[in-house]
Amino acid sequence: MAGTIDARLAELGIELPVAAAPVANYVGYVQTGNLVFVSGQVTLKDGSPQYIGKLGDSISVEDGQAAARLCAINIIAQVKAACGGDLDRVQRVVKLGGFVNSTPDFTDQPKVINGASDLMVEVFADKGRHARAAVSAGSLPLGVSVEVEAVVEIA
Repeated sequence: MAGTIDARLAELGIELPVAAAPVANYVGYVQTGNLVFVSGQVTLKDGSPQYIGKLGDSISVEDGQAAARLCAINIIAQVKAACGGDLDRVQRVVKLGGFVNSTPDFTDQPKVINGASDLMVEVFADKGRHARAAVSAGSLPLGVSVEVEAVVEIA
């Protein structure tokens, strides 16, 4: 029944933004068959970058998790656009790739990306369980602390 995922988002107090327009020579997502590949989403909220800085320096693990959660919200917005507005078409979150802007000695990238992973399970239940990578990056666009990309299967 259409609207189940939208109802879940409302229950969680999440209002999806309009899917962000690309800022360079790429697209927000590509669909091939029933797979949607979502380009890396950063910590944009209302068009403004949030959580600027490095994990292991100016950003705490808890703020990094909140940053990853914001990236996941932006991913869901892209998936909603790919699904013509119907998130109930999501069959499975297949994979997330998480990039953490961190100092060389920082090793809690998986804890940070849990912010995105946890949200996918909160929103999509078992369909939100996915394969994942969580890696360090020396820097990220706009100086943000986290970027997350996704592969999602849709009906």
